[in-house]
Amino acid sequence: MSAPASASTATVWGRAEQQDFRSRVRGTLLGTAVGDALGAPAAPLTIEAIRSAYGAEGITDLVPAHGRRGAVTAATQLSLFTVDGLIRAQVRRDTGAWHPPTDVHRAYRRWVATQNDWGPDERRAGDGWLAREEWLYVRRDAPRDCLLGLGDDAMGTLDAPKNPRARGTEAATRSAPFGLLVGWEPGLVLQLAVECAVQTHGHPAGFLAAGAHAVIVHGLARGGGPDTAVAGALALLAQREGHEPVTAALQGALAAVRDGTPPGDRIAELASDGAAENTLAAAVYAALVCADVRQGLRLAVNHSGASAAAGALCGALLGAMHGDTALPPGWLAELEGRSTILELADDFAMEMTQGPALHTPTAAAPGWLARYPRAV
Repeated sequence: MSAPASASTATVWGRAEQQDFRSRVRGTLLGTAVGDALGAPAAPLTIEAIRSAYGAEGITDLVPAHGRRGAVTAATQLSLFTVDGLIRAQVRRDTGAWHPPTDVHRAYRRWVATQNDWGPDERRAGDGWLAREEWLYVRRDAPRDCLLGLGDDAMGTLDAPKNPRARGTEAATRSAPFGLLVGWEPGLVLQLAVECAVQTHGHPAGFLAAGAHAVIVHGLARGGGPDTAVAGALALLAQREGHEPVTAALQGALAAVRDGTPPGDRIAELASDGAAENTLAAAVYAALVCADVRQGLRLAVNHSGASAAAGALCGALLGAMHGDTALPPGWLAELEGRSTILELADDFAMEMTQGPALHTPTAAAPGWLARYPRAV
């Protein structure tokens, strides 16, 4: 993969631009987590069971899952390790070792360790700070395809993908951070997201849904309208072999916005079987038709499909579009890992806007290389 131009040398960031970008980064990561947490209790349930448990309107507020309100699943965990891998790639770029899929794969392998170990292992000097966050050392619906695909050091590639029949949502729900890369054209964002998706999900519907989600986030995080962002993803998908299921699902979401069918009926139809392309379509639809973030996330999680995944995907889109201040403050207050997510989001925004200035152990940034070591 060829390296794009460094944002820190290609543009000068004003204070307002930095603040807006940081807000969108925070919004994307927090939105992923909030949507994930809202949908987690509904993930194994049909819409009938959801309404039986939570009332005629379904889930309208955070309710307990995994023993607490605001608990997140592996979708949020993996999205955080995606960010960790992307920061590491930037840090290692200064050494001439430039292959972001490898750095992201190493980050995902650190996530696997959190699913197998009792807690952080201080002897692993190259782990960095995120892998030492104790709250991450718990299995939250850890997906079988991810555990299998990341179970050894062999990295899946487009030529030799892991789990060739896997078309679940997990690659897509961890892909939003690729859309936040600065200085990357949409085609490169799609390529990187796809190359990292095939590490666990080798079916074209699974990895192209991940790429499409990243491209839509990319458009929204730069202030583009949602229709334009989806159209950009469709144009890039059309160039990829096996794109038809994802393209059809996204086109179906756009058509549903226009036809006036009650949202509850449409979301059920779009989400259908919980496959990646259908869950992405449901999330896009909810983000397009909602009046505000709260309504969009409620719509995204109340159906018989993959509720937590749809909530995570929709939350990322709404957070990228509106920034973190648009997210419901009451839900954020109860969100598991909120302080970690904010810290990581701010680190990512700094890396994207300040870049190489952070990569040497100077008085200005004494701990950056300790937080994101160049070691694997």
